Amino acid sequence: MESKLLVKDKQIVIPGEDLAVGYDFLPGRGTFRTGESIRSKVLGQVRLKEKLVNVISLSGVYIPKPGDGVIGVVDDVQTTFWVININSPYKGILLLSEAVKEFVEVSKTDIARYFDIGELIYTKVINVTKSKIVTLSMMDPRAKKLRGGRIVTIIPSRVPRLIGKKGSMIEMIKEKTGCQIVVGQNGVVWLKGEREDLATKAILEVEKESYTSGLTERIARLLEEG
Repeated sequence: MESKLLVKDKQIVIPGEDLAVGYDFLPGRGTFRTGESIRSKVLGQVRLKEKLVNVISLSGVYIPKPGDGVIGVVDDVQTTFWVININSPYKGILLLSEAVKEFVEVSKTDIARYFDIGELIYTKVINVTKSKIVTLSMMDPRAKKLRGGRIVTIIPSRVPRLIGKKGSMIEMIKEKTGCQIVVGQNGVVWLKGEREDLATKAILEVEKESYTSGLTERIARLLEEG
């Protein structure tokens, strides 16, 4: 059978819908192969990358993967590690050795002095086991404690659209609102600055309309109108 693509880039598809036939195309994220056909696993938007067919879910929870930068809240402090809520069905574990560079004598130190319950951090996922034990690290140049500001939570699959090509969307929001903004791959967004309400409004509009055309222009108008 001749290989054929049955959908267009950015097309909305439903679970089980045929996306391509033939072995010239490869199933990617959110898809599966059955015989010669590639079908969608989820309700989502098609993203084509050469011969790789992906479907980005329009809903769902955050499933951690190594390399993700995430924003989390300290849920618990133990003797040698912290338990972090990362907006996922799975908790993150931040080991002392991945949190601070200095030697810490744990028998004499309450490690809550570094990160305490309720504090917010931007951290990196470094490992996810088969049983979904998620290990985090602060040993990344961007990792830090986030103080003040506010949190906005969006559907994790909308994060790439919020960031935009080469960071274009989020940089525009930062520039027009005077806000510092940190975006976690887990759908948690931290912002702090002059016009937090406007930044929040823009972020939520991107989440709501992420799969529609002309979004950049609409967000630009929203930011100009204030």
